[in-house]
Amino acid sequence: MVQWRKSTRSSGAENTDCVEVAAFFGSVAVRDSKAPEYGHLAVSRADFGVLVAQVKRGSPES
Repeated sequence: MVQWRKSTRSSGAENTDCVEVAAFFGSVAVRDSKAPEYGHLAVSRADFGVLVAQVKRGSPES
């Protein structure tokens, strides 16, 4: 069973826009927490690591 999780910073009435992530058959799955019925995007763990690093830096591009 896939265990979806979202940031603890996404709790509360003011922080409703977020994504959820899950380990997914050797990759990382990402989906919109408000619309999980629309499916998910699966990326490699390496690519997800690059994405997280870019977000932390505030970088808009690779």
